Amino acid sequence: MISDDDLFSLAIFLGSVAMLLIVLYHFLEINAKTEAEPSPDSTTDTAASKKIPVGADPVAFTPGAAVASKVKPR
Repeated sequence: MISDDDLFSLAIFLGSVAMLLIVLYHFLEINAKTEAEPSPDSTTDTAASKKIPVGADPVAFTPGAAVASKVKPR
């Protein structure tokens, strides 16, 4: 059977290894090179591709809101 001293030593060792792996993971994650991100000029999400009406606020415009604004309340 495992003694209290052996269990204590095992717990300290495994805890230390876990903390070192966590620190290593964060170090590698912070210093990782990201893939080339597309520049904003080359994206295809433009107002013309989304067919937003001229003069509409692209943030506030939704097709459902346009339909709801045409319905007259009773």
